[in-house]
Amino acid sequence: MTRQPTTDHGVLEETRLKTRKPTRFKVILLNDDYTTMEFVVQVLESIFHKTPSEAYRIMMQVHTEGRGICGAYSHEVAETKVATTSDLARREGFPLQAMIEEE
Repeated sequence: MTRQPTTDHGVLEETRLKTRKPTRFKVILLNDDYTTMEFVVQVLESIFHKTPSEAYRIMMQVHTEGRGICGAYSHEVAETKVATTSDLARREGFPLQAMIEEE
């Protein structure tokens, strides 16, 4: 709490600072007809550090619902994970796409 004089009459007023949580961004993988399920699991395990069971669950969500949430991160980390995913997919010849969405 900070106390600061707000008038010339010596009256003190309490000012409460509110801390705000930083905005988080979800990284979402999108389904396509060409990327293999095995590659999606590999991406989830290597880039997003998911366990094999988590990676399988998210991969199935992408496959059945058209998209799956990989995690929520700061904007910079989310951008890096999307770029890394895209680079790896292109190198391996897959059209896998990832996107960022504000939480």
